This record gives sequence, structure tokens and C-alpha cells, in this order.
Amino acid sequence: MKYVIIIPDGAADHPLSELGGKTPFEAAKKPHTDRLAIEGRQGTVATTPQGFPCGSDVCSMSLLGYDPAVYHKGRAPLEAAALGIELAPTDWVFRVNLVTVIDGKMQDHSAGHISSEEGRQLLADLAGHLDMPGMILYPGVSYRNIMVDDSATRDSATGRDWSELATTPPHDIPGEPMRKHLPRGGPHAELLHRMIAESEVFFREHEINQARRENGQLPATHVWPWGQGQKTIIPSFESRFGLRGAMITAVDLLAGIASFIGWDRLDVPGQTSYHDTDYVAAGKHAIAALDNYDVVCVHVEAPDEASHASDAKTKVAAIEAIDEHIVGPIHAALEARAKEFGGYRILLLPDHYTAVATRKHDPTPPPFALCGTRVHGVRQKPFTEKNANESDLHVRFGHELMEYFLFSGLA
Repeated sequence: MKYVIIIPDGAADHPLSELGGKTPFEAAKKPHTDRLAIEGRQGTVATTPQGFPCGSDVCSMSLLGYDPAVYHKGRAPLEAAALGIELAPTDWVFRVNLVTVIDGKMQDHSAGHISSEEGRQLLADLAGHLDMPGMILYPGVSYRNIMVDDSATRDSATGRDWSELATTPPHDIPGEPMRKHLPRGGPHAELLHRMIAESEVFFREHEINQARRENGQLPATHVWPWGQGQKTIIPSFESRFGLRGAMITAVDLLAGIASFIGWDRLDVPGQTSYHDTDYVAAGKHAIAALDNYDVVCVHVEAPDEASHASDAKTKVAAIEAIDEHIVGPIHAALEARAKEFGGYRILLLPDHYTAVATRKHDPTPPPFALCGTRVHGVRQKPFTEKNANESDLHVRFGHELMEYFLFSGLA
């Protein structure tokens, strides 16, 4: 058997007035995705467990078969793994966004989708300016960066413990006052306050920001630390399910989860987090990977970023591109080689809702479609949130969907 998982990140949504009262899934032309639901099964899955924030770290871990209540120790350690950063068990890791704050309010969690080159230079210059012993900044992709605090590893008696700290993802507070959401709790929150304040002063006249303003782009006004955690030990996917997997993604978070569960990250030129990504290349590389892997996962970030930008038109276009260039070709390839593979299954699901109206994640259980060998549906309707909600299949604990996808009805 061969298995393919397709994750259109944040694609689930609620009806929108600008789409005539339809959701982006309902408004999109997506014949291949609809076919999965019509020929297979659709339902909903609770990817955000009780008491957890609705984020791609929690939700993606859940949908890949790992219970966040057992294995989630923070978002940042997952992203650090994707960057190849070696961590000691006592190190603390933070995700650090470059953000835009205007008139004291969080304007943009990505500093206008700042380029990796610009972000790297800003972060390197800031690191040389800050006086924060034990704190090491690592540039990532675009606005996403990592900070490691190894002070507890260097000296357990005097090192910092961040276990009481509470932080807020910047994409959860668009338009809200920054000061209401500063890091809080524990004895060291003030250190992060100082870091944020000093970044504001340092970035204000930086040449990169001056150039961005002149070009009509949003400047990176602050750094924003959040998602802190420590390294966790996770059993491999192969040891649990007996299958070898690979991940296609432009996002370090998903690559980090893949690394933790023993999957390979496949390099696909042209992959980005936005609608300018090369959808065709993602589909082709996924098909080629079927020769070497049992499970291939294709993650596309574009719908989520369109939602955070409150851009319904681009969100619909991203869903349509995923359908045309990823879902359709992969399904056709699996059907053509079904006998050779001994069967196949496809699972398509957003990791969570991301609402265009609010620009925020939403813990509503997202819809999924499951199609392939020995999968029989009872509701032959197109893939939409409404049809999935009216189906007979609702997975209460998100991490249990994976075993159902892999093995249900095959014994």
C-alpha cells in the first residue's frame, strides 16, 4: 500500500460575504478534491485537543498521529530541529517573529512577508547589539527565526527557567495592542520585554527598513518571541506504524515535526509559504517519492497565509491550485499504479480553520476526505465544511485519525 497525505494549511473557513455567503472550499473549483469526498468518505477531526492553543504545531502533530498531550513540549523545538540546531535537554527554545507594529498595534505577524535575506541581516545586526548572555539567535526563513537559551545547560544553578512564562503568537492578535500581549509570568519575562523594546529602537532607522518604506513595504519594527519549549523525545513513525515517510513543505515547523518522527524532508525547488509557490513541482515530487516511501505528505502553507492577510480571493485560488496541480495528478498516479502498489489511500485535510474574517486560527474541527482501497462512503457530496459536518464520521481525538487512515478495513 501507498499513502499520500495532503495538508492545505488553514484552508477550512466559515461563510464569507465577499464570496456570496460561501466558504473558500465552497467557492473554489476543485473537481479532484470533490471526487475524493464523493468516492470515499468525508468527516471532521478534532485536531486541537482540549486545553491546547489552535496552532499548526499542535494540530499537525495531532493529524500525523501523535497525541500533543504526550509529545508536545512547545513549538520552537520542532522548528529548531528543521534548522539542524542541536539542543540539550535543558536548553529552552523560542520562535522569534519579525513583526510590524503600528501605533502600538500588531499590524502584521510577518513584517510584510519580509525576505529571508532581509530578515537574516536584521537579525544578525540585532544579535550584535543585544546584551543577553546565553541567548543565541538563529535566522530561519522569511520572518521566522529561532532563539536558544542555553544558560541552564551552562550552569544549572543560575540558568533561566521559562516554565512559568506565557507568550502569545503574533498571528493571533492582528490589530490588537501589543502591550496587552507581552510575555508574562515567571522571573524572566522582563528580559524579553527589554529585547522587544530594544529591537524597536534598533530597527527604526535600519537601512533595510528604510528601503522597505521607500518601496511601499511594511518594515520589521520589532522581534516577537513566543512558542517556547524544550526538546522532546518522540518515537518514530516507522516504529509505531511500520511505514517509512517523507514530507514536502516550505515551513520549518512541519519539517521539524517530520524530523522528530523520522521522516525525510524532500527538497522541492520553488517551494514558498505563499501563493507564489510552485504547486506543479510539489505534485511531481510527491509522485516521484512514491517509489521510495510508503507515506508521502504534501503540506501547502498558502491558504493559511492568505487567511492571515484577510485575502479570500487568494485563498480560493490556492485551494484551486492545490486541487489542479497536487490532488489531481497524485490521485491519477496512484490509480494508474494501484495494482503495482498493492492499493493506495489519500487523506486530504486542513490542519485547522483559519478565518479570513478574523485573520486568526479557529479550533473548530476541520473537514477531511479519505479515498482509496477499501474505503466506502455513505455521503456522495462535494468536499465542504457543511457536508463534512453532516457526515457520519467525526474523530474526537485527532491523533487517532492516522491509524484509521492507514489500517481501517484492511485487516
